[in-house]
Amino acid sequence: MSSILAYQKDDELLADIKSTESVTTGFRSWWLGQSGFLLQWEGKYLLFDPYLSDSLTRKYATTDKPHVRMSELAIDPARLDFVNVVTSSHNHTDHLDAETLLPLLAANPGIRLVIPEANREFVVNRLGCKPDFPIGMNDTFQKDVAGFRFFGIPAAHNEVERDFLDQCKFMGYVVEFGGYRVYHSGDTLWFEGLEELLMPYAVDVAFLPINGHKPGRRVAGNLNAEEAAQLGVAIGAGCVVPHHYHLFEFNTEDPDVFITASEKHGTPFRVLRIGEKYSVY
Repeated sequence: MSSILAYQKDDELLADIKSTESVTTGFRSWWLGQSGFLLQWEGKYLLFDPYLSDSLTRKYATTDKPHVRMSELAIDPARLDFVNVVTSSHNHTDHLDAETLLPLLAANPGIRLVIPEANREFVVNRLGCKPDFPIGMNDTFQKDVAGFRFFGIPAAHNEVERDFLDQCKFMGYVVEFGGYRVYHSGDTLWFEGLEELLMPYAVDVAFLPINGHKPGRRVAGNLNAEEAAQLGVAIGAGCVVPHHYHLFEFNTEDPDVFITASEKHGTPFRVLRIGEKYSVY
């Protein structure tokens, strides 16, 4: 039994999403767990890096690195039949999960999938999709997708890694829509120059990981809670919303640590529970 209950899930979550669909001011986002956020603006839906299955828990159940789930699943991805765009920031399964993406793609025939261009072959093989289906990004790219404008930002997980064509394998995305901009970091450490890349965008919301980098976990690391709070201030973010915690017992952080750090640094922030909405007007 999952120990952390969702704020809202399934029918209740869907009702909340649909109840705001006709709102014409601002935008809304719901945290779906791990690094997954559903963003809604003017009736359009953008889904960042969803992981809505137990594929990793099953995969590692009999290993020396069990992925024991801490929190409830928010929703069956097949029920999200209104999504215009979905992203994958890199190839790790909690950001590129076939058990999440295949039912999502089936439920949304017109959906667009945004990925790092360097990962195209891997993504096509994992999802069994046509080679030209994914929309490839790099840190030099700007692309308009279903009413959203994407800008590529390098990510360091644990380093800024590029393929032989100098294309980033790990990425974040700044997305512009209307007069708003948000930054979804994907998984990243704070590498030299990251704040200079982000400051010109003056993002309204920065979705940043807080689980940190502890080599003993034997997985690639991220910003820790202190760094996420500091980065939010450094880039002038209107609000920092933390992610990448409360999914697996071995790789998490207490969000209260982030709250304390944000209050210390004067970081505007909002901590969400799974299925909870955050609105910007």
